[in-house]
Amino acid sequence: MGAIFRRELLAYFTTPIGYIFLALFYAGSGLFFNLTALRAGSADMTSMFTLMIYVLLVAIPILTMRTLSEEKNQKTDQCLLTSPVSLLGLVMGKFLAAFLIYILAVAMMLVYAVVVSAFAKPDWLVIIGNIVGFMLLGAAFISIGIFVSSLTENQIISAIISFAAMLMCYLLSSIAAIVPVQWLSDVISGLSFVDRYTGFTLGLFDLSNVLFFVSACAVFLFLTVRVLEKRRWS
Repeated sequence: MGAIFRRELLAYFTTPIGYIFLALFYAGSGLFFNLTALRAGSADMTSMFTLMIYVLLVAIPILTMRTLSEEKNQKTDQCLLTSPVSLLGLVMGKFLAAFLIYILAVAMMLVYAVVVSAFAKPDWLVIIGNIVGFMLLGAAFISIGIFVSSLTENQIISAIISFAAMLMCYLLSSIAAIVPVQWLSDVISGLSFVDRYTGFTLGLFDLSNVLFFVSACAVFLFLTVRVLEKRRWS
């Protein structure tokens, strides 16, 4: 797993993907930070985090689109599948490399919080809650992107399908609101990524919400392993 992790991490900086993702994330967060907290002279950064979800829907598919689809397109997937590395180690190495790049992007938000503290007293519990929630939300989205990438050899198609899947996860609460059957509406609402994330924006660290995002990561990474396992024996 360590070798895959180092290989993937290096690939993000020897190709434009890592730079494009970081540039897009930093530009979006900087813009929204300026439009919300700075212009309002407020220490409340919640609006910036909320708006940044839209950036994630575009940026994370770019980050994950090459993880496995490129291997399949370049026919290097067979080398990986027959290597001594376990399939779980292979998937986790790719996931952790992408997640580390994501953490580097999210860390900028902590810098913004320090800037805000220079002229106002921020609620650090809320800020930390937003950052933790954003990291968990991003981890879940990354696992979805890697799963989608395992299904196709075309990076553009991978990015488009990943965007559609993440958008669907984002809209689950809205979909639940228009479902006439109450029990079905409750089930869909319980799976809403946004509803689970909202608690963190209030500084509430609900263990059930943490477990939800960790479980979402586990499910999609497990499905990715199953896809690779099927390909190995096909």
